[in-house]
Amino acid sequence: MHSGGGGSGVEVKRVFIGAGCNRIVNNVSWGASGFVSFGANNSVAIFSPKSAQILTTLPGHKAVVNCTHWLPSTKFFFKAKQLEQHYLLSGDADGTIILWELSLVDGKWRQVLRLPQSHKKGVTCISGIIVSQTEALFASASSDGSVCLWELVFPLRSGGECKVSCLDSLSVGSKSMVALSLAELPGNSEQIVIAMGGLDNKIHLYCGGRIGKLVHACELKGHTDWIRSLDFSLPISINGEANNIFLVSSSQDKGIRIWKMALCGSMSNGHGTYRKEQISLSSYIEGPVLLAGSSSYQISLESLLIGHEDWVYSVMWQPPLKSVKEDGYYQPQSILSSSMDKTMMIWQPENTSGVWMNVVTVGELSHCALGFYGGHWSPNGDSILAHGYGGSFHLWKNVGNDNWLPQKVPSGHFSSVTDIAWARSSDYIMSVSYDQTSRIYAPWKVEASLKDGEFWHEVARPQIHGHDINCMTVVPGKGNHRFVSGADEKVARVFEAPLSFLRTLDNATLKKSCSDDNVLTDVQILGANMSALGLSQKPIYVQAVRETPEKNGIDGLDTLETIPDAVPTVFTEPPIEDQLAWHTLWPESHKLYGHGNELFSLCCDHKGELVASSCKAQSATVAEVWLWQVGSWKAVGRLQSHSLTVTQMEFSHDDNYLLTVSRDRQFSIFTITRTDAGEVSYSLLARQEGHKRIIWSCSWNPHGHEFATGSRDKIVKIWAVEKGSSVRQLMTLPQFASSVTALSWSGVCDRRNDGLLAIGMENGQIELWRLSYNRADDGSIAAPGVASALVVRIDPFICHAATVNRIAWRKNEEDKTSMQLASCGADNCVRVFDVTVSN
Repeated sequence: MHSGGGGSGVEVKRVFIGAGCNRIVNNVSWGASGFVSFGANNSVAIFSPKSAQILTTLPGHKAVVNCTHWLPSTKFFFKAKQLEQHYLLSGDADGTIILWELSLVDGKWRQVLRLPQSHKKGVTCISGIIVSQTEALFASASSDGSVCLWELVFPLRSGGECKVSCLDSLSVGSKSMVALSLAELPGNSEQIVIAMGGLDNKIHLYCGGRIGKLVHACELKGHTDWIRSLDFSLPISINGEANNIFLVSSSQDKGIRIWKMALCGSMSNGHGTYRKEQISLSSYIEGPVLLAGSSSYQISLESLLIGHEDWVYSVMWQPPLKSVKEDGYYQPQSILSSSMDKTMMIWQPENTSGVWMNVVTVGELSHCALGFYGGHWSPNGDSILAHGYGGSFHLWKNVGNDNWLPQKVPSGHFSSVTDIAWARSSDYIMSVSYDQTSRIYAPWKVEASLKDGEFWHEVARPQIHGHDINCMTVVPGKGNHRFVSGADEKVARVFEAPLSFLRTLDNATLKKSCSDDNVLTDVQILGANMSALGLSQKPIYVQAVRETPEKNGIDGLDTLETIPDAVPTVFTEPPIEDQLAWHTLWPESHKLYGHGNELFSLCCDHKGELVASSCKAQSATVAEVWLWQVGSWKAVGRLQSHSLTVTQMEFSHDDNYLLTVSRDRQFSIFTITRTDAGEVSYSLLARQEGHKRIIWSCSWNPHGHEFATGSRDKIVKIWAVEKGSSVRQLMTLPQFASSVTALSWSGVCDRRNDGLLAIGMENGQIELWRLSYNRADDGSIAAPGVASALVVRIDPFICHAATVNRIAWRKNEEDKTSMQLASCGADNCVRVFDVTVSN
């Protein structure tokens, strides 16, 4: 657990981070440290494949992270045994490259430096090699047509400073490079070769000394579309001499080519002693001769691998393995390729003929996965990782005899996460996003007796939609689990949990209390199917599954309109991406029609009887807040007060008041009264201009009629409803460093006069403030009013790197000193923190 700092008796720790991978080639890197790095919007996320948990996110980039690269990467695992610090490079869409340092001893990260800005546009690729224990070389390419070669000198001792210098900078013209690979030339380690490829369909080879300028050596032609990936092997021993290195290249022409570079002579005496190898079937096309310093290398096309049916986005040699006979390492002849055809393949030469063959194929059969952007080997070569179009990871492990089985990986949204809420039982959290999905995360308990036997995972994806989802609310109260979501459409949609989810939740929590037996018997819906347009989700009934009729010939025709049926499944372990994307949908039970524009905000009262909704608005009539009765789902009220979009709403703890805040800089309080007959009446109690800019957020004190508002003017104000008739401002907190975008107020240790206010900001920071107040006998706040104090600022390495969109405290009935806080933000992340309060 990563600590998030503490003070004034409050400590914050990371519990969970959920995030999807940026859908960009070269975004992922697997390091010799065993950790995987990837870009999650403008942050760099680090996850451990062993625990399938994201450990930290590195803040620092202002733009989307395009590529990451470990030094040492898995290729140099054999050189990394003595290293106490590992380094990571990340490049973004603005052309910025940042160097990070990981201390293996304590797992601490730090930002070492920003490289001098040498790229004017986005960085497309970073690739590097470890030259010695103290030196690395790496190259970076950008869409502005430049390629830079850098030298990185590691500090000799812990805590020392790294030195980075730019050795050379090339301009390749308008057709930029998107793939790079570096290697030391065999037989002449003073010379390095850089292969680069991109939009002109050729592979360009440059040579140079460690400190000299790069010289264009030759071009390799053959591919008929963009070059997408390049990777040099380490020297491969042929006839006892390791004088050959291989370069593998992949392209959008669906082909993979293996090029052999063989040391063919030394030019030191002015006459090349050119030793020509016997031409065999495996090296059937001779290419150019590459001259580097005093050596020359014959390049030939070793093999052409045809097998993928779509663009091949990445190819990679298997990392070196420990030699059995001697105390060294050797380069396995094994290549991993990944493609947009949704498969990854492992290629190896056949023992007898030496012809390269596809020996392993793994992939996703889900119709909703659109293919893989990259594939990576683990350091010891027993696992392979792909990242795909849906921001998802896919991991397979060889459990023996080339039997590759899927493994658990982190998952999350691949676009801004707009809203989050705890389930009424607090057993899970639900989030919605601009990536058009809603997701459920829950701690999956391994064994009741283990204290640390619980890791959070995504356990369901209730809604996969055709519009960006802006808001959601969970419906509390008795009966089945329900939620309402609002997307970029005029309709709010109501969903109910199917039987398969209720049983999966029982398995995750190791208890039967999540779902009453009454509920389980009442629920006749097993799961849901996606519609052809991806808008409504149709129920699959328990009865219908039992009586599955045989499909006649006409029904079996595969047309564009049909989508394969979902198979609702009760999971006994956390589901993987293929299952989440298809078999965990919830059925839609109602649509709520009424608003004139796209839905923007939703909330439900604490009894689970009323849902309030608002939409994007630029006039008073459109800015109405609608009230819906849970159950009948009829509209029972239209509350007029604001003239622009209502940005957030919340019911008071006793459900007597509804607080709304708006873009028009005003907040309104409505009194809500219910008759015994179930009818609802409402009236506007107060409307007031609360801030000088848009009010983004609001939150009620859970123990009283005080509330907080937060605004773009960087200010949080505390207000109180006095004697049910007027509103009085109690205090203003000191101005914050950034716009206040999210608020959530919680009680502390069941003390009515003590509260913790979580404040989320546009810069990604979250602060916890303690609010103490004196109450008179009638419950109102007596003089001197409210005292406030900042108790903790959450550590940036576990906090958001972009706007915090929503924060929510978990309702904790058991332990009042240990609380949990969930948050979501524009950095694509959902986060859960443990907050410990000492009395």
